[in-house]
Amino acid sequence: MSELFASTSRIIVTCSKRLAPYLEQEVIELGLKPERTFVTGVELQGTINDCILLNLNLRCASQVLYSLKSFRCNGPDDLYEALIRYPWENLLSNDGYFSVTSNATHFTVNNDMFVNVKVKDGIADRMRRETMRRPDSGSELDRAVFHLYWKDEHAEIFLDTSGQTLAKHGYRKIPGKAPMMESLAAATVMATKWNRQSPFVNPMCGSATVAIEAVMIATNRRPGLYRKNYSFMHVTGYDPLYYNEQAQKLQDQIVEIPDLKVIASDISEDAINISKINAGLAGVEHLMEFELCDFAETKMPETPGVIYFNPEYGDRLGVVTELETTYARIGDFLKKKCQGYLGYIFTGNLDLAKKIGLKASRRIEFYTSTIDCRLLEYELYGGSKRAPKPEVQVTE
Repeated sequence: MSELFASTSRIIVTCSKRLAPYLEQEVIELGLKPERTFVTGVELQGTINDCILLNLNLRCASQVLYSLKSFRCNGPDDLYEALIRYPWENLLSNDGYFSVTSNATHFTVNNDMFVNVKVKDGIADRMRRETMRRPDSGSELDRAVFHLYWKDEHAEIFLDTSGQTLAKHGYRKIPGKAPMMESLAAATVMATKWNRQSPFVNPMCGSATVAIEAVMIATNRRPGLYRKNYSFMHVTGYDPLYYNEQAQKLQDQIVEIPDLKVIASDISEDAINISKINAGLAGVEHLMEFELCDFAETKMPETPGVIYFNPEYGDRLGVVTELETTYARIGDFLKKKCQGYLGYIFTGNLDLAKKIGLKASRRIEFYTSTIDCRLLEYELYGGSKRAPKPEVQVTE
């Protein structure tokens, strides 16, 4: 193992806004200790081998960044000078390939592409000076990737050990209409009170991302099962032994739940076909039931569990008017057919949610893209919540 892979440094695991509490929970479950949790990520100390563990296992993450160097930076010249002094020849092969991403906020910067080029120049010029040859570079994220964070006078260069985002879990080849990102779907399932053994019903399932993530969570299938390429594999000193051990663990830790019932229904035949393909690629189609029907015709198992809707929430007036009827029908269905269940509705339109006609017991905040969303929880009691008052006998 190379010295770099065993060296401890700062690790930043990024995620979409409002997923950090679920990401923190995942990091702790892996036996690692977050030092700080912030709006879009978690910070901890660890090695690149810890980064490998994180990449393979995390459901809610976007990137796993390993700090190489932090420095004061007051402009592009400072940036270049700091980078040309770093021993990139210990990290990169001179006939390899690397790419650069950045997040820069400094008065001298008005274009991220300019910053990326400056970083590439610093790395390539150092490599040419030390090895007489420079590696290729470009925008593809499928090999070594470096990330620059620069705010005011502070800059830090990271090895992005992930490369392509972890928010996509690798099994969904056909996204379908307006799909939810896999990392967000997983976090919303984690936010429910589902015990991961009782039924999970997902009407209006679309491409079934939520239902597939529910099965993956219940059976402990990790995203690393579906992906075979990460940035850390393209760094000098990478030894596949540790990765292979962890990849085998992913297989070994899958648990089978014989009576698990996860039901995905949709009125669209295309949606059901796409759902079956995606579930097949995730290796969970045999654990799911698919129904082609209107949501109100979804067969509800007698044993209560969780019912989860992710209906459209519309951005045009005509669409919203139509959806008012749909949301009212969802409310009727929950009241009449789902007694004893915990109901969840994920929506970015709280005015439409009022049409459900039920009072939410919890309103959990999320974002999808730039839309402020809520996962609304409904306790669907069988009959009246309160015990009936005893009759008072009146005697004359």
